[in-house]
Amino acid sequence: MVWDIPKGGADAGESTLQTAIRETAEETGLRFTPGELMDLGHFSYRPSKDLHLYAALHARIDPRQCHCSSHFTDLWGRRRPEMDAYEWIAFERVQRRCTRRMAEVLTQRLSLPRLLQQLQQRTTATESRLKA
Repeated sequence: MVWDIPKGGADAGESTLQTAIRETAEETGLRFTPGELMDLGHFSYRPSKDLHLYAALHARIDPRQCHCSSHFTDLWGRRRPEMDAYEWIAFERVQRRCTRRMAEVLTQRLSLPRLLQQLQQRTTATESRLKA
């Protein structure tokens, strides 16, 4: 079984941020506001597909609460959800769970431990500003 992250094409007139928020909601049921997301930038992914990624710091979720509202039709004409299972995994397991190309983006072009640290610092700074 191969795991993936929420992603997809932009609707007409949609920014990359709006696309990320919509795709995440459709494919997981998780809802984020623009201010919760940190822009990670543009990444080459496959010859015909690039990614614009965002990250958010979120409390641990119960994967059983996630759900997908977007579907596709497979080669046999069956309607299937774009995402059909969810799991919270440790950074070390990303390479074993994702496709080679996705694992390369998440573990070689990005540093997940460093990204987590940046998100935590960003959250702390935001909380400090709100208290001031």
